Amino acid sequence: MEKKIVSSWFNGKCLPENYIIPPEKRPGELCVPTCEIPIIDLSKAKGNEREIIIDQIMEACKKFGFFQVINHGVEKDIMDEAMKVFMEFFELPYEEKSHLYSEESNVKCRLYTSSYNYANEDIHYWRDCLKHTCTPLKDCIHYWPQKPSRYWKVVGEYSTRVRELGLRILELINEGLKLEEGYLRKGYSEESFMSVNHYPPCPDPRLTLGLPKHCDPNLITLLLQGNIPGLQVCVDNQWLLIQPSPHAFVVNMGFQMQVISNGKLKSAEHRVVTNAHKARTTAAFFILPSKDKIIQPAKSLIKNGDSPLFKQFQYADFVETFKACSVKGPESTTVLDHFKIKI
Repeated sequence: MEKKIVSSWFNGKCLPENYIIPPEKRPGELCVPTCEIPIIDLSKAKGNEREIIIDQIMEACKKFGFFQVINHGVEKDIMDEAMKVFMEFFELPYEEKSHLYSEESNVKCRLYTSSYNYANEDIHYWRDCLKHTCTPLKDCIHYWPQKPSRYWKVVGEYSTRVRELGLRILELINEGLKLEEGYLRKGYSEESFMSVNHYPPCPDPRLTLGLPKHCDPNLITLLLQGNIPGLQVCVDNQWLLIQPSPHAFVVNMGFQMQVISNGKLKSAEHRVVTNAHKARTTAAFFILPSKDKIIQPAKSLIKNGDSPLFKQFQYADFVETFKACSVKGPESTTVLDHFKIKI
């Protein structure tokens, strides 16, 4: 198992052959343009500029599927301490975290490498990941790592605050779509989990990726990406780097938001490039529907001659289809085709 966790075996000298992706999918030279996705000041949403902030969010979601938020209400100390704990976890000797390693995707807390489909991959990705559920907190926290010793306290507080932030952002999107009050709270945002990603220094970032291109299957994602760049978003068929903003969260729309909005909001492809000199640790917080929730375009958006673009489905069925598509390749983004209404 130890040899499967990149951070436990890499020596910084050479990139193993089974991490070298095909030429047409390689990032190549990493002098890529920076993506100027909007940086939105959420503190203004509390006052008379609320409508302006909602308009900014909606425009960002339509054009990029991404935006960053600042002055969001999650204290800097909480963010910094959480990032320290995440980094300390990956710095632990492998023996102190090996009990968490699993290739089973349904466990409540697991350490794995590359993608969740590691066993069936021909090519691996330069990433280790700690993934665990976050709701309900009192029921799942006992599955979390016991080392570092303050992990439960620090990450429990952090996940609570980030979830609160995510729900506030959903309220703004709810208003922007002109849905009935609380629509996106009715089973669409019941669950949450966290993926803490660790990308060790890579011998040759031109030949591999930390994560391949993909869209998120959930409703909305909030990413704490630290100070080291690596996240790229595809805009107009060009890969653009999202430059970190101090103590900001990167927010992106998942497939479920694209369905609920009947295609008005965009779930954008994104990927992660590696760094030759520095390790990069990030924390992605995913908000998602309950498994039995029926997903469909909001009926209030099907008007003025518009037709629904997607048929209704149960979220659990979507997840299974998403996994099946991913087996064909982690970068498969065609899952929505299975749920489109054919005209």
